[in-house]
Amino acid sequence: MDSVGKTLFIPLYGKAAVSRKGIILSDPTAEQIWEAEGFPVKRRSRSKWLAYFMAMRAAVFDNWLREEMAKDREAVILQVGCGLDSRIERVGAGGHRWYDVDFEEVIGLRKRFFQPDEQYHMLPGDLREPGWLRSIPEGTNALIALEGISMYLQPEEMQSFLRSAGEHFREVSLLMDCYTEKGARATKVKNPIRDVGVTAAYGTDDPAVWEQGTGFSFLREHDMTPGDLIEQLPGAERFLFRTLFGGKVARSLYRLYEFQKTM
Repeated sequence: MDSVGKTLFIPLYGKAAVSRKGIILSDPTAEQIWEAEGFPVKRRSRSKWLAYFMAMRAAVFDNWLREEMAKDREAVILQVGCGLDSRIERVGAGGHRWYDVDFEEVIGLRKRFFQPDEQYHMLPGDLREPGWLRSIPEGTNALIALEGISMYLQPEEMQSFLRSAGEHFREVSLLMDCYTEKGARATKVKNPIRDVGVTAAYGTDDPAVWEQGTGFSFLREHDMTPGDLIEQLPGAERFLFRTLFGGKVARSLYRLYEFQKTM
């Protein structure tokens, strides 16, 4: 597995860690996979603060998807760069067709822990080569979650995928996180992704970058460290996280953007 693929173990560790503590999100499958795989994340990747952040980000994506699924009962769900995430279990397909997409070797590992059925599908695929979209019916509406993936792709590669998705589906709602320019620069100094060998990352402070020539429009920015989730942290950790890692501090490094493509 290449260095980008190995980044999947960082959020997996975070979700397993908070699930064991009974805060932010319940994810027994993450606990199970972590125990089974035991990938040696180290140093910054094992930070409890990063674990809290990864879990909060996942919870925000979960909540957004639940809300959008309730609005559009016919939309297909795409989670591109799914890694070993168990969002399908945390959220549930709820009658929607759900597609988890990632590199072939990641999907091969994923199939040890998840089973496809009539609603749930796992597709090997690379966002940069979206031929796999042909495996999904055209002309439907789609809800797309791009969590922890945009920072590893050049802007032109992301724009190309957005164009392909916009042409394939009728209407699309999409949520994606990305580094800011400051966040991308910080990867050259200290960042957990360096622990697994990733040395190149990309960021932007302007969501209009993803609108250019794609057919998508920026809708709104989401908070990746909501106050109600910070409140679940124990004791002094609540104050320290809010002061050192949440709110404006998080936003200076990461952004969470929602886009929409309509007819």
